[in-house]
Amino acid sequence: MTVTYLKRGKPEAERAEDDAKVRGAVEAALADIGARGDAAVREMAEKFDGYSRDSYRLTEAEIEEIIAKVSPREMADIRFAQEQVRHFAQAQRDSMKDIEVETLPGVILGHKNIPVQSVGCYVPGGKFPMVASAHMSVATASVAGVPRIIAATPPFKGEPNPGVIAAMHLGGAHEIYVLGGIQAIGAMALGTQTIDPVHMLVGPGNAFVAEAKRQLFGRVGIDLFAGPTETMVIADESAADAELCATDLLGQAEHGYNSPCVLLTNSEKLAKDTLAEVERLLQILPTAETARKSWEDYGEVIVCDTYEEMLAVADDFASEHVQVMTDRDDWFLEHMTCYGALFLGPRTNVANGDKVIGTNHTLPTKKAGRYTGGLWVGKYLKTHSYQKILTDEAATLVGEYGSRLCILEGFVGHAEQCNVRVRRYGGVNVPYGEGAPYREAAE
Repeated sequence: MTVTYLKRGKPEAERAEDDAKVRGAVEAALADIGARGDAAVREMAEKFDGYSRDSYRLTEAEIEEIIAKVSPREMADIRFAQEQVRHFAQAQRDSMKDIEVETLPGVILGHKNIPVQSVGCYVPGGKFPMVASAHMSVATASVAGVPRIIAATPPFKGEPNPGVIAAMHLGGAHEIYVLGGIQAIGAMALGTQTIDPVHMLVGPGNAFVAEAKRQLFGRVGIDLFAGPTETMVIADESAADAELCATDLLGQAEHGYNSPCVLLTNSEKLAKDTLAEVERLLQILPTAETARKSWEDYGEVIVCDTYEEMLAVADDFASEHVQVMTDRDDWFLEHMTCYGALFLGPRTNVANGDKVIGTNHTLPTKKAGRYTGGLWVGKYLKTHSYQKILTDEAATLVGEYGSRLCILEGFVGHAEQCNVRVRRYGGVNVPYGEGAPYREAAE
């Protein structure tokens, strides 16, 4: 395989060192919240958010007052975006059916899709008020039928952001807290004297939020590991130019200082032109300070000889967002297996998916796309199986097989659970501690 890097980002060893520092800080913070509850949460909110109030939960009156600051045009835009997310989430929910089948005469098996009973939705907002993240987590949980939805977001410039609060409220949040970072994640998952813990955490966030979710997984469920945003642009000269490529790379690099952005192409000319265009755009982009740091430390430009090589590199990266602009976009759709979400063709872009088009923007990062997709309505549903036997004949048949298979594994007590049914419903005498006899008629 011929793969040429025209630009590389920070070495993996340095990235791992950064991750280790985050792990230690998060572990200590969560332990403090677990031990001291509200007091620890308050200290962290004052230290990291610069925000203090008697209760971090907004009252209904406060919510109404804050939402009143949102202009009619902005409210219409929020409603439009939320409708798109709800429509797609409802279509996904409708595809998930409860089932019940008779696998043998008198043997009924089935499953039910049951909503998680309480969810904590984190909506980032310290640097940019992530209005769209409220649609993705809160509204989707509402479509799933979650009976208790709480939402937390940090203050923006010292106060709750009206657009974010409006989106949370319209999305169906039952409780809204003005808390950010580890303190929000820890309070929702562990509970405090004033906040009841939830069963599941969802939503994207910075490295500290993602690590807090990772450490809490098991105690609560999580949607996925959705850390700092990642983007990959797969392009050739037939469908893309340097302006499109550079814009799509920097459009995600502005998220934070550690947002990987990768150009993957089979054209050295397009690669070099994009490098130059990135530098031009960084001179005029209002968020250039952040975007430049991400580009310098995490930006990469990779040139391959063939589309097959581009596919292999893309699947190895398993990037969160993959923008495909080639003469064979559907070929990548058919063959790619590891990614967060695909954005196909030059008319499509990641910002559409982030804000309005209807697919969910909470997506796997750090190669998690190898084993999971993004947040969707199904993440809020638990598929639980059940079984029932309706006839004596079925109880005897299944019991005999079960008895012998339990003895095969040495589980005598298990076998007796089967044997007592064989004796009671089939009239077959099975000595305690032995497997049921083999009967030709049962075959």
